[in-house]
Amino acid sequence: MRYSNLFTKTAKIAPADADSVNAKLLSQAGFIDKQMAGVYTYLTLGLQVLRKIEQIIREEMDKVGNEILLPVLVQKESWTKTKRHTIDILFHLQGWQDINLVLSPTHEEVVTPLMKKFIFSYKDLPKAIYQIQTKFRNEPRAKSGLLRGREFNMKDLYSFHTSEADLNIFYEKIIPYYFNIYERLGLKKLTLLTFASGGVFSKYSHEFQTLSEAGEDTIYICEKCSLAINKEIIKEQSCCPQCDNRHLQSKKAIEVGNIFKLGTRFSDVFDFKYMDKNGKENLVYMGSYGIGSSRLMGTLVEIFHDDQGIIWPESVAPFQVHLIGLDQTDKTVKKRIEAVYKKLLDNKIEVLYDDRKEVSAGVKFADADLIGIPWRIVISKKTKDKIEVKKRNKKETKLISYNEFYNLLR
Repeated sequence: MRYSNLFTKTAKIAPADADSVNAKLLSQAGFIDKQMAGVYTYLTLGLQVLRKIEQIIREEMDKVGNEILLPVLVQKESWTKTKRHTIDILFHLQGWQDINLVLSPTHEEVVTPLMKKFIFSYKDLPKAIYQIQTKFRNEPRAKSGLLRGREFNMKDLYSFHTSEADLNIFYEKIIPYYFNIYERLGLKKLTLLTFASGGVFSKYSHEFQTLSEAGEDTIYICEKCSLAINKEIIKEQSCCPQCDNRHLQSKKAIEVGNIFKLGTRFSDVFDFKYMDKNGKENLVYMGSYGIGSSRLMGTLVEIFHDDQGIIWPESVAPFQVHLIGLDQTDKTVKKRIEAVYKKLLDNKIEVLYDDRKEVSAGVKFADADLIGIPWRIVISKKTKDKIEVKKRNKKETKLISYNEFYNLLR
């Protein structure tokens, strides 16, 4: 993509109301635009990052379930049935002919009656389905950019089982796939599986917490077995639930995923049953598994940045290469720049080409650092028949041939 084709621009300073690193840098670099607290427009660069995060999630979830897309707009009756219609995060709407509706913050009320139409026998189980979709929560404390929003993107997967034992098997099975996601995003070393409250569903659930001072959560890490426990559990139990050790270290963290054993909570309400081998009807056991793709985007910026801007992991960067052309009034230099740009595209390498003529080299370099694409290459009179190459997370630059650079990208 040519920079001149982007309708967005970088800003010299971050918005005055940006209250976090991710809000500041993503806004300043032209990835997102704030519509109101907790609601953002994903601009061209931001949408490319979000789609790449979601594709990584999709590839891992396809290994365990089928993708679908559920409606956001749902009749209030379903939520009344589960007695969750009074929770304070629900957005309530009144539609045509006074029909009462809600915007779904989660989809147990939709997916349970849906799967009831397709699951009748033990032979139909187990099953798992997921979606990646926009969610809405009437969040009273929308803040921290993409970390706590009223409108956000999330993957939610639901599993269906003949028994609690089968649910437990799937519950353990999905954990490595979550860590595959975090590893592909460069977050695995910082992300811990954490004991958390199971609420009304079970004694415990689990959260995936990424260590960061920007996090709102406090987790306690067992010095003996390395198990992590959410602060709310520590209030109930002053020692590690796995090894009973009382020496726990507190850390700030961002919740980047959660998994719940729902049991028969929703299947009971919707009379969702299957026929077992003996012809007896039994309630279906369910599990719920969430991961916020937009929150992950914000988390990546909180973790990977410096004083100049964002440092995107290669797996989700909007482009692989940021090509800066200088001395473009020189026909020979211009020809070389265009040839390299074409060669990159021909080799299926994603490239943002800063072809602007009206801005200085300093501005182009500053924008490249702010935007945070992994590789910066410069072509100018000074580089002659070479390319000046710099990795975003390194200080040094070097002059190499195009072929040498291409081999670096392989």
